[in-house]
Amino acid sequence: MTLDDVQSMSRCTVKRVTAEGVLGQRLSDMGFCPGICFLFVRRAPLQDPIHVQIGSYHVALRSGEARHIELDSCSPCQGR
Repeated sequence: MTLDDVQSMSRCTVKRVTAEGVLGQRLSDMGFCPGICFLFVRRAPLQDPIHVQIGSYHVALRSGEARHIELDSCSPCQGR
């Protein structure tokens, strides 16, 4: 499963980032590294971009970028 497949309000863990070059470095700089846990907040009304929260900061990713982030686990958040 990749980040592009996730539904709203899920807690996810990164398995690996498949992007290379500039995009791979950019995703790594934003905090998408193996083992990192983050919150998938929501999609924009037209499905792009995707809003996620890593720690105390928020990131917006295009669907094409999100396809390069493979997830190890993902579970729906309760009561938020």
